[in-house]
Order: sequence, then C-alpha cells, then structure tokens
Amino acid sequence: MTDVLRGLALSAPTLLQQLPVELPVSLDVVVVLAVVAVALALFVLQPVSIDTTAIALMVTLILLGPWTGVSPEEGVSGFSNPATLTVLSMFILSEGVRKTGVIQILTRKMESFAGESEFRQLLATVGLAGPSAGFVNNTPIVAILIPAVMNLARKTGTSPSKLLIPLSFASMMGGMLTVIGTSSNLLASDIWAQIGPTGEPFSLFEFTQLGAIVLAVGIGYLLTVGRYLTPARITAEGSPTDQFGMSDYLTAVVVHEDSDLVGSRVRELGRDDLDLDVFQIVRNGRTIVHGLPNERIGAGDILSVRASQETLEQVLEDEHLVLLPELRDAAADEDEPLPEGFLPAHHAWDRPPETGDASATADETDDDGDEDDEDDEDADDATAETSLTEVVLLPGPWSNRRDGVVGFERSFDATVLAIRRGDEVIRQRLRDVDPRAGDVLLVQTSPDALDRLQSNTNVVVSSDDRWEEFDRRQIPIALGIVAGVVGLAALEYLPIMVSALAGVVAMLFSGILRPADAYEAVDWNVIFLLAGVIPLGVAFEASGTADLIATGIVAGSVVLPPIAMLAAFYLGTAVITEMVSNNASIVLMLPIAVEVAGQLGVNAFAFALAVTFAASTPLLSPVGYQTNLMVYGPGGYKFTDFARVGAPLQLILTVVTTAGIAFFWGL
Repeated sequence: MTDVLRGLALSAPTLLQQLPVELPVSLDVVVVLAVVAVALALFVLQPVSIDTTAIALMVTLILLGPWTGVSPEEGVSGFSNPATLTVLSMFILSEGVRKTGVIQILTRKMESFAGESEFRQLLATVGLAGPSAGFVNNTPIVAILIPAVMNLARKTGTSPSKLLIPLSFASMMGGMLTVIGTSSNLLASDIWAQIGPTGEPFSLFEFTQLGAIVLAVGIGYLLTVGRYLTPARITAEGSPTDQFGMSDYLTAVVVHEDSDLVGSRVRELGRDDLDLDVFQIVRNGRTIVHGLPNERIGAGDILSVRASQETLEQVLEDEHLVLLPELRDAAADEDEPLPEGFLPAHHAWDRPPETGDASATADETDDDGDEDDEDDEDADDATAETSLTEVVLLPGPWSNRRDGVVGFERSFDATVLAIRRGDEVIRQRLRDVDPRAGDVLLVQTSPDALDRLQSNTNVVVSSDDRWEEFDRRQIPIALGIVAGVVGLAALEYLPIMVSALAGVVAMLFSGILRPADAYEAVDWNVIFLLAGVIPLGVAFEASGTADLIATGIVAGSVVLPPIAMLAAFYLGTAVITEMVSNNASIVLMLPIAVEVAGQLGVNAFAFALAVTFAASTPLLSPVGYQTNLMVYGPGGYKFTDFARVGAPLQLILTVVTTAGIAFFWGL
C-alpha cells in the first residue's frame, strides 16, 4: 500500500503538468486550498471528532508533500512544538492546583460574599473566573466552578442560567491576561516566532495591559447590559426530577407472582424496543442498585422504573405488574382484599427498606451484589445512600463513543434517567441516544459510582455539594510552584515551555500529583488538535497560499484605512472561530494577517494580536469555544442565547481591542 501511494505521489506531478488548461495560480496553492476546504467542512460538520480531523489533516499534508511543502519531519513537528508541550504542562499544573483544594476554598468564600443577592453572585462568579483564568487554564477553571455556581444558585433560589454564560465569557476574557491563559495564545506565540519579523515568541505578559482592559470592559458589560440579556432558562426551585420534568416518568411497580418477568435479568427488559428502565429494586426490605443489569427479578420485588405513560400502561397490562400506590390502597380496602396467591408469602411491598424510603426516588438504598448464575457472589448487605445527580459531559471522548447511554451506565454503574441537551430534555428512548459533549445527564448513583464520576476528568458532577478531602498543607507548595513557573517565564530566565515542564516535575516530586493524575489531567483531544493543525501553517507559508490570499484581501480593500482592516480581521477571526476550533482559526488566520500587514506596510504585530484576541473570545454560539459548550447543558440554554448575550459584547470588544492595539503598539 505504501509503494502504491509513493508511486501516485511521484507520478501525479507529471500527469497534472499535462493538463490542457493552465491554472491561474500555482498547483501548490490549489492543492493547499483544496485541503483547507475539505478540512473546514469536516471541522464544521464534524462527522468525526475535531481532533481526528486534525490528525487526518496532518497525514494528508505529509502525503501531499510535493505540493504542500510539508515534509514528514515537519508534519509531526506539532507533537514536539513548544506550544503543544506548554499546553500539556498547563493542564497538569492546573490539576496540581485543584488537588490542593484552593479553588474549593475560594468558591466557599465566593458563596459567603454573594449571599442571596443575584448581583453579588454574578460579581463573585465573574470576579473569580476572570483573573484566575489568566494563570490557570480557563477550561479547568470553568469545570471546577460549574458545580459551585449550580449549588450557589440552588441554595439561593437564583436561576443557574443567569450565572453560567457570564462564567464562560469571563473565563475566556480572563484567558487573555497572559500567554498561558489559553492554548490558542500559546499557538499564536509559536506561529509569530516562526513568521514574525523578530523571530521571537510572545513574552508571558506581552499583552497583559490590553487583556486587563478587555476583561474590565467585559465584566462591566456582564454586570449591566448582559445581566438583563441573559435568560433564566432553568428554575432553581424544586427537585432534580422537577427540573427535568420527570414527575410523570418515574414510578414504582410490584411484580406479580405469575409475571413473565420473574427470573428475567433487568438488562433483558430492553427487548422488543420496550422503553423502560429499572433503576433500583426493593426486595425484603433491602434495596439493590449495584450490579443492577445482571440482577434477576423476583416475585414481590418493587421496581423503581422510568417509563412513559404509554409504556407503563402496556407493561402493567402484559407483564402482571401493579403500581405500588394502587397495591397499597387495595390492601387497605377491607371490602375488596387482595386475591389469595396474588403475591408470594415473602413479599415485602408493604414494609419499607431497612433504611429509608422505597419510593421511586428513594434516598436510602442498599448496595447489593451481582446475582449472576455463572458467578454467584454473596450480596453485600450494607446499606448505602443513593441520589439523583446531574452530570455534565465535558468536551472530550464522547463524540467518539458509539455505545450510547448503555456504555455510560456500564462504565459508571449508574442509571441515566434523562438527558438535557441545551433547552431540550430527552426522557424517552434513552438507549438510542449517543451522549454528546455539553449534555447534562440526570443519573441515579450510589456513593461508589459518585466517587468514580468525581474522579473522571471527562465529566463534572454539577449538582454534587460534597467536598473532596484535600491536603491543605500542599497549598503553599502548589501555589509556589505555579508562581515559580510564572516568575521564571516573566523574567525571561527560562522559556515558558521549559519553566512549565519544570513546574510539572516539581508537582510530581513534591507528591502533589501522581504520574497517573498527570496523565488523566491532560485533555488529549486538545493536544492532538494542536499537533494536527500546526503543519497547516507550514503549508500556508511554503506553498505561497498565505501570500496569495493576502494579496487578494489588500487589492479588494484599498479604500479601507489600516484601523478598519485591523477591526475586520478581529471580527472575521471571531466569526471563523465559531465554525472551527480556536486553534484552527489561529493557524488559518494569523499567517494571512501578517502577510496583509506586510503588504500594507503597517505593524504586523498589531494584526497578529487582533487575530489572537479574537480566536480566544468567540461569543456567538455554544460550539465556538469549549467553555461555552460546557455551560450549554447546565444552563438549559437555547442555541441563540449565546448570540443574544454575546453579539453586543463581541462588537464592543471589536472596538475596544482594535483601539487598544492601536494605542499601545501603533499601526
């Protein structure tokens, strides 16, 4: 296969040279533009994950090396690129800070300061998220603060929707305080070092003065105009079942002695497309949750189920089941007692579990073992609490999984009862749903399952008000390490990449993190995305594509002054970032911006900054930036809510950023 590809690559130039029509541009440019067009389509439509598209882009650029100018060494150089390694290090450093519990301490201070005032809650949220994101990567900052904001809203009766979009926007703007605030800043720094006239990357505080102005203006907007534009999609009142509209979908039924379900395993209830899920069984005063799919149903069992009214009526009629409330009413009726033999003598429907309530939303349950015939183990009779928990799926592996809700339940030993996707709540046919990043899952969990969910870096337990136990003695060490990383880079004693890697080593040697913690802390999708799109910048320059596009832009905008061109690049990059990833937009737009500046004879650094700021602050949709997607489900937002709040701010930042660049660095 390799020989065939090599042969095609060698023979293709000869064949293309024989084309009867002479191309208006070089063949190299045509090939690169074609590759870019296909990549953009894949980034926008996402038939596969974005990181998969990035790796495919890297491989394609290498295979088409005779035209793209990307050698195999240059193609894989993204994996050893300073930007990639620095981003990787910052993920690990952020996890080290989180492991000390310092963020949790700050969130409790935030709750104490905010009280029941919505304005103070909003001020505390943006005031904590914005500045923190400049020194700890903004994505984990939002992941940590989502449960804090949700719990604060729940305790005070505030709609979490009023706080979550501001949380995301503030973290994005705060990321512009330093070069290490976002991955796109670091990528822009590396590209600037390659194509800029100085050959030097951005310093750590290269644009801090402008970032501080942008953050201050953004916070001012969110506290005033934005506060009234942000909708209250989710009410903070009521239980999780009320918020997900599950009252008509959860109930408890008792299994008749003659039921066809007796002896069946719980997982077999999905036969014949029956839309019914059992999320706990009460048997003889004990509640079974653990290993539920393999549990065999017995006569007299009380099944807590999720089902639509139509499905429930079908099951009650066909499977010899009785609604628990109706059975209790019948038993209390002395005129019409239950028929003899209706239930076995050992039934326990009329007595509660040993601890807690046996209703469909019981809070006290037992953690029972698996009753598989092939591997029969003694049940664990210890009782354990179960609860309804909201789980947010973070950007990551969910777009690649094809095992749906069943796979999630199997991985975490939890039962999914409903899914919120934006402002839509999915309550039926859950087994047919593939979870996506940004979804909020309402799940029934045991303490063990909740611990597994909390330790997984791809999810956020948004409704959990438990606090992890941290070693507070590690706080000064962790903060000292981060301060050292920042200080060494700020004084230019070490490059940012080297100081960040040194900080990782210090985190590991100090015992704050284990190697396993470090591996789990890294968002590998971002790493592969960075490594995959970096070679595109090489192709843009080597093929002359950037120069050609820049020439066309300059020729078509001769009447615009440089400041207007600067604003156009800012706004154009922001719009493109809504369709592709922020890192891809940096790779596409920054070389063109520098070429345009060169042809106009103006400050290329100014145009590079405009692209950098715009790529890190896309405010118009939930898919434009990871933090927007993270709050999309928990806030119950409509897709257009982000543009409703973000469009005015995007225009304000266009003016503020371009004016600030012109003031501080000139054109």
